[in-house]
Amino acid sequence: MAQHDLHELLRSLRVWDPEATELRPFDPETAPPTPLTLFTSWFAEAVAAGQPEPHTMSLATVDAEGRPDVRIVMLHGADPDGWSFATHATSRKGRALSTRPYAALAFYWPVLGRQVRVRGPVTSAPAEESQADLHARSTGALAAALTGRQSEDLSSVAELRRVSQAAWERARENPGEPSPTWTLYRLHPESVEFFQGDAERRHVRLEYRSTEFGWSRQLLWP
Repeated sequence: MAQHDLHELLRSLRVWDPEATELRPFDPETAPPTPLTLFTSWFAEAVAAGQPEPHTMSLATVDAEGRPDVRIVMLHGADPDGWSFATHATSRKGRALSTRPYAALAFYWPVLGRQVRVRGPVTSAPAEESQADLHARSTGALAAALTGRQSEDLSSVAELRRVSQAAWERARENPGEPSPTWTLYRLHPESVEFFQGDAERRHVRLEYRSTEFGWSRQLLWP
């Protein structure tokens, strides 16, 4: 295997190559009054622009000792109740959310040079809703949920293969089988920031902030 120098590789890379990225103008004066409306529009534009996996996002949590953690998860929905995702309540992120129910999300759509950041408290949906969300997904999603043990120590890849195969058989035989620890979470936004990249580095950052009177909007320096 060829050896690579990390610093040389980093210096060779460019951000927002015009051949792969379209930096569209964004006038914050025309932004809608609520962040969900703008998010829905930007999400649809990312899909139309061919952004791979636009529904994936970074989820940041903090554990009981105040240590941060981050990982990539899938967006399950966004509506007036919040941005939703799912995981096992017994997983590392599930345990973190049980002790500190506050999180941050980040979407990055490089084909348009856009980011969206969401922060706020997190609540878990009732068990019936969590199971309905799971069973609306693919057989593979159910098999993964039935495999369980997320974030626990694993002795070998062979053990994973054995347990996963059994879970796949159960999922195929009983598409409605419950996974008791599977939980749908909702992040209720206190702030939502929209970032539009600019070729001259005059990036536009618009932050929506939740107030007792509704949403306020504020521009931020890039």
